[in-house]
Parts: sequence; structure tokens; C-alpha cells
Amino acid sequence: MNDIIKGLEVIQKDDELISLGTRIAFYPLAIKEAKGAILMDYDGNEIIDFLSAACVSNVGHSHPRVVNAIIEQTKKFIHYNPAYAVHEQMGNLAEELIRITPGDFPKRVAFSLSGGDANDNAIKVARSYTKRTKVISYFRAYHGTTYGALSLSAVSLPMRRDLGPFVPDVYHIPYPDCYRCNRKSPDSGCNMDCMEKLKELFNTVVPAEEVAAIFLEPFQGDSGVIEPPAEYIEELVKVCKDNGILLVVDEVQSGFGRTGKWFASEHYNLEPDIIVLGKSIASGMPLAALVARKEILEGWGAPAGSYSTAGNPICCAAALATIDIIEEEGLVKKAEELGNYTIKRFEEMKEKHPLIGDIRGKGLMIGVDLVKDRGTKERAKDETAKVSYRCWEKGLFITFFSGNVLRIAPPLTISKKELDKALDIIEEALCDVEAGRVPDEILESVKGW
Repeated sequence: MNDIIKGLEVIQKDDELISLGTRIAFYPLAIKEAKGAILMDYDGNEIIDFLSAACVSNVGHSHPRVVNAIIEQTKKFIHYNPAYAVHEQMGNLAEELIRITPGDFPKRVAFSLSGGDANDNAIKVARSYTKRTKVISYFRAYHGTTYGALSLSAVSLPMRRDLGPFVPDVYHIPYPDCYRCNRKSPDSGCNMDCMEKLKELFNTVVPAEEVAAIFLEPFQGDSGVIEPPAEYIEELVKVCKDNGILLVVDEVQSGFGRTGKWFASEHYNLEPDIIVLGKSIASGMPLAALVARKEILEGWGAPAGSYSTAGNPICCAAALATIDIIEEEGLVKKAEELGNYTIKRFEEMKEKHPLIGDIRGKGLMIGVDLVKDRGTKERAKDETAKVSYRCWEKGLFITFFSGNVLRIAPPLTISKKELDKALDIIEEALCDVEAGRVPDEILESVKGW
């Protein structure tokens, strides 16, 4: 069969059979192969990947060492329910996760399947350990789509509409967004109003002594890569310690070298009570984990944290290979260096392109905020969709979130040549959109979220 026809058939079958609630509308891409930072479709096109499967493929697609680890473990055995038997790979991986995660204190690990159910586990274990029920998260947070994670999340209405009721006793407060802060001015500076909102919640609705945990993304990812100021994090840690509240840090998107540190928490010298891991932990194999203070994960009873296919030995083998690759190929440092270079390139673009309002992030977790007007900071939603579509036409897979923020998240293994080509494509797309060369018709299919 002709590969082009095959590609169309793959897309058509997906359109007919796969639930619409599982797909975000960007481009009709059917992937035939993927290697490193390059996606290959059935038409023979090579497309630079600036999404990494939503920060899943940090070490690149189909890294030979990951592939080999998967094959070798598959030859031995595929899986046995970890509630009933142990295997070497799971213990070895737990040991490595304890080593690389922040916090110089005794820890334990609990494995699951995805970032969403790992966040569910974090809710369960926090309530069990503290004997408190209330949990605090942030507006515009994204923690996943299982019911607990969905209850923590507040990034958009489509995520929650018609799906309630949600897990009870979950409360939301504003995340510190310095770019769009209404209370910050050149004269007064930052008055930490976002922290006052937390204290106001304690004083009016939720007594601090009833709060089990606060869930924090160290960089709020799907809201557009929002970076909190260090002063906020310092005060949050103090509030948690003073009130016996566990600090749960979700590193599902920002972990494993993505931000130029092993974990984004390290940018703030954070040592979370519980850290949530997923996505890139096993380079695309289904695996997630909690790493927490030892005493926290010793208190709950089985099978409260048990999943029949969690800690799968093939997935654990892939994760161990992933950690080795990150360390031996120096990918944390590479992410920092390429991230600094990428931000510099965007700063240069900003001087020529009024669409660019703000550039945020660290390492290769970067958000480029496109606006209609830099003064009002009105989100340039249509223009962002058009920029993304023109990039797609030119051979760059890039997406956007929060309606108007370009998502810059290539594999950490991307070459400088590939990176430069991708950045050149983005600048060409900005020129085309600003000159009115991208038609409005594309807005019917490129929706984003």
C-alpha cells in the first residue's frame, strides 16, 4: 500500500473510532517513525519536534539505549503484579529516584502509571498521614485527568465541564503570575498579594490546621510556563512548616532535566515533602512515581497505593536507562545551555516582532507569550494559532497553550543545527502572520486549548 494513502487511512480511522475527549485539535499528524528530535510521517516528511510528546521524550525518541533496555527486559519477563511479588528493576529504580530527587532525608517510593494517578496517590497519602482532609491547589494548575488530579486542576473549563462532582475539600488560590499581575506596578513593586490570598483563605474559609497539603507546580506548565518569584516560594515553605502542611511538588512536566536542573524545585532550593514524577521518567513507557519522606509513605495501608501494572519491569528498565542517558550525555547541562541560547534568540526576535510580549522559562521548558498589544497584554489567540500552523507547514511541530503561549519543549538531545532551523521557522512564521499571509480558514481546525 502507498505510504501516503496509509497515512490518510491511519488519520481517518482515528477520526472515526477514537473518543473526541482524548484529542486536542492541532494538526493531522500520523507518525510512522520517530528518532531523536525528528518525527517522520507517512508522506516521508521529516518534522522537528518542539513538543517532545508533551515533555515525555526528554532523551529523544527511540533512544537506542532505552530501546535495548526494553528488549532485554522483555526477554526475561513482562510483568507481575507488584502487590504480590517484587523484581530487581523496581528496587533499583526506587534507589535511583531517591538519589536524584531533592531532599537529604530518608525517602520511600510509590509507583503508579501516570502523572494523574500519582497525584491521586499524593492526595490519598497526604490525607492518611496528616489525618486532615483539605487540600489546596492553584488556579490554572494542571495535574492530570484522573478524578483526584482533575479536582486539583483548574486550567480550563473544558477540562471540568459536565464532569462533576469532584473530589471534595479541594480549594484553589491564585498562582503568582508576575507578567499578568494586577497588583504590581513600577512604583509599588510586588506586594505579594498572591501570598495574601492564601492567608485570606486560611482566615475565612479553610483553617490552616485542617489542611493536609498544598500542591504546587514549581513552574506552572500548561497555563503558559509561569515562574513564581523566589520570595513566594520561600514564604510558602514557611507557611507549610509553621502549620504542619505537606508541600507536594508536581514535577511531572518539569522534571528529568527539562529546566536545566534535574528538577525545577532545585531552582528554588526546594525540598518537597512529596514529589510527583511522570511523563519523561521512562521515555514514553507508562510509569509514574511518588518520592516522599519515608514516614509519609509508611503510614497508609495496602492496597491504597497499589496498581496491578505499576512498576512494570520493562518500564523500570526504560527509566533506569533514561537516568543513565541524562547523566552520561550531560543533558541537564545541555538543556541549560540550549535554553539560554533559545531565550536569547527569542529576545532578539522580540525586538523585531511586536507579537512577542513575554518570554519565560528555564532550560528547554520555555513559553513565548504572544499578545495583540504589549501594553494591555491582550492574548493574541488567533495569531498564535496561525503562527503554529505556519510552523507546521514548514516542518516544525509546535503547539500552544493558554490560548496564546508557544510551547518550546524539544527533546534535550536536539542538535544545535536542528534547534536553529526550528527557531528560524518560528521567525519566518511570525513574519508571515504579521504580514497577513496566513488565512483565517486555518482557525477552523487549529484549536489548541
